[in-house]
Amino acid sequence: MSCAGLVLYLFCLLSFLPAVGQETFTVKGLVIDADTRAPLAGASIVGKEFYAVSASDGEFTLTRVPGGNREFEVSYLGYASERVVLHVDSDITRVTIVLKSSGTELRGVEVYGKSHERRARENPVGIIEVSREFMEANRENSLMQTLSRIPGVTTINIGSGQSKPVIRGLGFNRVSVVQNGIKHEAQQWGSDHGLEIDQYDVERVRVVKGPASLLYGSDALAGVVDIPAPAMPGPHSFSGSVNLLGETNNNLLGISAGVTGRKEKWYYRGRLTFRDYADYKVPADRINFEGYIFELHKRHLRNTAGEEANASFSVGYTSDNITSETFFSNVYAKNGFFANAHGLEVRSSEIDYDRSARDTDLPFHQVNHFKITNNTTITIDDHTLDIDLGFQNNWREEHSEPVPHGHMPKPDDSREREFRKQTYTLNAGDTYVLGTHTLAGGINLELQENSIGGWGFLIPAYTRFTAGIFAYDQFEVRPGLHLQAGLRYDYGMMKTRSYYDWFPTEVNHPDGTSSSEYLQRAVAETLHFDNISASAGISYLSGKTTYKINLGKSFRIPLANELASDGVNYHMYRFEKGRADLDPESSYQLDVDVSHEGEGFHFGISPFVNWFDNYIYLNPTSSYYETLQVYEYTQSEVFRIGGEVSAGTTLFGRLHIDLSGEYVHSRQRSGPKKGFTLPFSPPLSGLLSVRYGSGDFLFFRQPVFTADYKVAATQDEIVPPEESTRGYEVLNLSWQTDMDLFRDYPPVGLRLKVSNVLDTRYYNHTSFYRLIAVPEAGRNLSLSLTIPIP
Repeated sequence: MSCAGLVLYLFCLLSFLPAVGQETFTVKGLVIDADTRAPLAGASIVGKEFYAVSASDGEFTLTRVPGGNREFEVSYLGYASERVVLHVDSDITRVTIVLKSSGTELRGVEVYGKSHERRARENPVGIIEVSREFMEANRENSLMQTLSRIPGVTTINIGSGQSKPVIRGLGFNRVSVVQNGIKHEAQQWGSDHGLEIDQYDVERVRVVKGPASLLYGSDALAGVVDIPAPAMPGPHSFSGSVNLLGETNNNLLGISAGVTGRKEKWYYRGRLTFRDYADYKVPADRINFEGYIFELHKRHLRNTAGEEANASFSVGYTSDNITSETFFSNVYAKNGFFANAHGLEVRSSEIDYDRSARDTDLPFHQVNHFKITNNTTITIDDHTLDIDLGFQNNWREEHSEPVPHGHMPKPDDSREREFRKQTYTLNAGDTYVLGTHTLAGGINLELQENSIGGWGFLIPAYTRFTAGIFAYDQFEVRPGLHLQAGLRYDYGMMKTRSYYDWFPTEVNHPDGTSSSEYLQRAVAETLHFDNISASAGISYLSGKTTYKINLGKSFRIPLANELASDGVNYHMYRFEKGRADLDPESSYQLDVDVSHEGEGFHFGISPFVNWFDNYIYLNPTSSYYETLQVYEYTQSEVFRIGGEVSAGTTLFGRLHIDLSGEYVHSRQRSGPKKGFTLPFSPPLSGLLSVRYGSGDFLFFRQPVFTADYKVAATQDEIVPPEESTRGYEVLNLSWQTDMDLFRDYPPVGLRLKVSNVLDTRYYNHTSFYRLIAVPEAGRNLSLSLTIPIP
């Protein structure tokens, strides 16, 4: 049986595993208001294997709770929800949970017992927990733009509807994105390739800043964006919502509708999302790039319109000791590229780009990402077995106006590049609680098949297989003091296929003769890699102050474009050449984190030191191919240092002020660019956020007004051919509330936001279009409504 067949067989088998017997217990508790200490009646307490609703006195009872570590979510309308973890080995008679109103304090809840927050504090690795309330309050045009408010997290923006993550100055395949336990696999190596995930289908996110290869394998050098599955609905429940969105800058219209339901043991979820937007506007009348002036019609950045259509569905089953959920999702997007972004050929184009702001002309790309995943958890005594299976099919086409280039004649169609990647994934792990030790181990297997098409060759077709095995131990030395250490071994294989140009090229020979030949761009070659990852850390909890220190080694297997590219990248107007002798990247990083959560005050600082002994990057050379400069992948030693700082306080009970800042310094210590920084290095920046929550007014429930003031310094630490980017200041305003519009119906959520209030012309150093002197979007008014389905 093939690897693909084996994965699909296991997938089907695990979807219908039978239950296994296990001892169960009873957990009793109380839910109260943080300010008044009054009991909260009707709060939902939801876990994977159990469900309860608090009574009029705030009391609740969970029955038939399996032993071991159990996680559940406590939620109540108008309050921030929280996930709580309890170690259950006997009947528990008292768990007190204190919820804070989401209208006056968005930071979460205080939980007495082994809470989700405390578990995160005990982990030596720096993890940022992003709640559903944060997502709704800060939602932008893409998932990563929404998360960019987190210190240390930035984005590479590609127009108004696409972006990709950057953590502490590192992006592309150095950041892993994981959804439902499966690593998202697309063509993330491309600078103009966004992230194919519907952010309306995301309930919460964990952001890991720093090396994370121990658990996530290759590509997790800089960190991880981990998107867990949503919380399980309660028995005999049904809920849903419709999200409506409109924006003025690009005339965006969007709708997303989702439902969730459950009988006794079977449950389901479903969501449909559609967005359509026009060319977005910038605060400029013209773009000046390399001495050529591009006039903009009514300030529209022409041909940046697009559309998205996403669908997802899942079905799950839960019993006393097994939970299994299967997810199906499909994300489709078609986006235009700024008409002057692809090699400047449009100077002579006959396309009328200003005919309509909503159409998508050449150049454009379309991508469809289909995904099936299954997550199965089995509890047997003190063991928790987790098995994740996944299949992904990523299909991307990039279309450009067909014109001749050098020896290449004019193509017959506009399909410049096509990529079809199929990925099969199997993850299996066991977590075992032994006294004060939490032991975990597992394996990760992944198989990729990537085929290519189109007239513009850049990377060859390839097969990639990776396998990893890991183990770690988290040990509680004494209350408040935890040690964690782990080790991982990975093996990788990359098999590239040969490729010849579809057109002949005149070749001059040393004897003075010439011939017309179909040049070979890639050879059939099989490369093998292996590596060791490790991590060790300590966390110490002293009252409301947490101290962490962690040392980790991570790695990354070279990609097909780095190993075997040999063609013209017309999008970037250069010739790119890979090298088959590249070594895997290795990263060593020391992280320190100190945080304090006081009464009405919080503070945190998280510095890091990072060393690469063989960082891979694309280096411009002095060679040219058909008038295009040749860029060749090479390696160098790199030293990095930086960190984040944040502080906040609450004044007068309703006014909350947050201040955060981030900085990264990078320096290449060897190679052709010795002494320079790294590409796309974010500048020193800070964010001042002022939030005021008022009381109920008319039918508005606890409205919250927020003002964000972002400041970025000039970035003159660059690596050629980059250019310096001036500093900037941007003001954003928002107003968020719930509205009681109908009696006996849940409230409707309203959010009004004005981005770039002063219509400031500024440049984001990590933006894709910054490379061709395009400023960020101008003033934008957005209105969103969240309408619950009763």
